[in-house]
Amino acid sequence: MTGRRRQTGRLGLYLITFIWLALLVPLSARAAPYAAMVMDARTGKVLHETNANTRLHPASLTKMMTLYVAFEAVQNGELSMDTLVTVSAKAAAEEPSKLGLRAGQKIALRYLVRAAAVKSANDAATAIGEAIAGSEAAFAARMNRTAKAIGMTKTTFKNAHGLTQSGHLSTARDMTILGRHMIYDYPQYYNLFSRRTADAGVRTVSHTNSRLLSSYRGADGIKTGYTRAAGFNLVASAERGSQRVIATVFGGRSTASRNAKVAELLDLGFQRTPQRVAFVAPGKPPYMGKGAAVPQVVIADNSDPDPTPGARAKSIRVAAAAVNRSLRPVARPAPDIPDVAPLVAGIEQDIENVLKEVQSVAATEAEPAPEPVAPVARPRVVVAAVAPPKPVKDKPTLAREAEVVTRFSTSGERHWGINVGRYPNQFLAEKVLLKTALAETSTLDGALRKVTRGKSGFDANFMGLTRDGAELACKRLQARQVTCFMIGPS
Repeated sequence: MTGRRRQTGRLGLYLITFIWLALLVPLSARAAPYAAMVMDARTGKVLHETNANTRLHPASLTKMMTLYVAFEAVQNGELSMDTLVTVSAKAAAEEPSKLGLRAGQKIALRYLVRAAAVKSANDAATAIGEAIAGSEAAFAARMNRTAKAIGMTKTTFKNAHGLTQSGHLSTARDMTILGRHMIYDYPQYYNLFSRRTADAGVRTVSHTNSRLLSSYRGADGIKTGYTRAAGFNLVASAERGSQRVIATVFGGRSTASRNAKVAELLDLGFQRTPQRVAFVAPGKPPYMGKGAAVPQVVIADNSDPDPTPGARAKSIRVAAAAVNRSLRPVARPAPDIPDVAPLVAGIEQDIENVLKEVQSVAATEAEPAPEPVAPVARPRVVVAAVAPPKPVKDKPTLAREAEVVTRFSTSGERHWGINVGRYPNQFLAEKVLLKTALAETSTLDGALRKVTRGKSGFDANFMGLTRDGAELACKRLQARQVTCFMIGPS
């Protein structure tokens, strides 16, 4: 009997010790289920996966879908980035992280988008969902429709912010797929995810992923997430040269260990991806918003959440670029798939009509033509003005081939430039320069297009920019998946 009492006493002591240890260990240190995936963003090829199909708590990775639906709503004219949103009591009462919105407050959608993308503000995310769908439940239903449309087969959303809720689950695979769509479906907004700070209307907010953005070369997004149930989550993307890799981690034990693991996975991705590969666009899903009986193409007015002069013209260019992307060659369907040639022909005709409409709108917004003047003789080429070389005594002056440029500015401190790639011949380089100049007229205004021949090809450069102008141009081009790096004064 005494032995039994001793054994019972030991068991009780062990149980009490276990309970105390469980209480003393911080919840953040307890291991959440781990999952990971690495993908070549250009092709969608999976390079690594661990528990990638396990349904787990996504935490604030949810906000990627919230923002994706917001961008879709703006593009399809449901509202604009300037729409004033009235903050509900429910949105204002959301748990941190939050922007600090007040019930009844009116705030422009663009500020809510910035707060959700950069600070991961829960009150901003709820306000976005209610502004688009009228209620959080209706918005969650739309999130789920959109998720299925882009191939997120094991995700169920219950809210717009990602705070833990029964049944609100996703997978590393689904979130990686969503990250890829975020990059390529709405490139005009992708720069939001790399901003260290942003003006959110009521205050300036800082990025939740600033450590990785600052420490990992080429990192430019996308979204962090943390709850006790989820652990430390992250969908990250990085670009180096022509390569772009997406890495997703669920269940990290801390910010530092999660970032270290993501960096390791990104390194693995860059090692396994080829330098050159044929780009395979993910393809936008059909429109899932109000009255979405058929997919729609609508040119949104002033859609940029951080507008600059010429935002309207940019929206037109973005729409045209989206149409052009849809014309890229696609893989031939498998033999058991019905012939889609008639459908493709109809789509091409629709695209042609949209392009005509875009050109018509652009023409109506062009600056008034100047008063006609008498024609004057023009030189066949435009040559940058330079001081004539000093003649060498007793030697004839050799004629130098004039370097043909299209535009040159002599305004102060324009000693910087950008490079948009190296090409096998001069024709291709000039073609890329012209296309880039037309797409980025606002940032490349005053720059000259210059093709420089090197040992291994022809460099396509824009010269005559200020440092700030070159940096801005590169950021905007990189957000649209155009390779770009700055050229300093030499």
